[in-house]
Amino acid sequence: MYLIFWIALAFLTGSIPFSFWLGKIFLHVDIRNYGDGNPGSTNAMRAGKKRIGIPALLLDYLKGFIPVFLAKFKFGISGWELIPVALAPVAGHAFSPFLGFKGGKAVAATFGIWTGLTLWAGPTVFGVCLQIAYSSQTSDAWSVMFGMMGVLVYLLLSRAELPILAIWFGNLAILAWKHRHTLKQPIKLKQLKKINREFRE
Repeated sequence: MYLIFWIALAFLTGSIPFSFWLGKIFLHVDIRNYGDGNPGSTNAMRAGKKRIGIPALLLDYLKGFIPVFLAKFKFGISGWELIPVALAPVAGHAFSPFLGFKGGKAVAATFGIWTGLTLWAGPTVFGVCLQIAYSSQTSDAWSVMFGMMGVLVYLLLSRAELPILAIWFGNLAILAWKHRHTLKQPIKLKQLKKINREFRE
């Protein structure tokens, strides 16, 4: 019963569509009408610039971080029991019942859960690898996949336990499903001049 409570809490927290609600409340628009139609912080940024995009990004990150951090470090949930608790915020964001189970792509929530699991290390590796991939090729989806591969390398080098590796695999599966249409497209490398300009910026 205790574990079920944490899974339900983490899923419910993750499913709160902050980006969508901020667009409705402050912009009076449906952010799904922008960009790729995703109800996440990227389209909140497109719709409302930094005024809406930054709070949306922070809230989507926190809804992954807070329940996982509390479950692991404050209430001692560990081992195999940690797997569904850690994946619940990502699943909640990706398949939000508030949006007819059609949620966002869960990248910010992914940053959140790996902060909750590893503190600074996991999200730092994920972010650096994601930025490298984003700066060298055109697909956001493949950048996310490369970022997750970086997290896997870090976990293997740090000799992470099997439950943590299982969380990684489940997280990857959700991200791959949410990006499945874009992942069908081949990788296209950016021109060298454009890469140099992005790194200088």
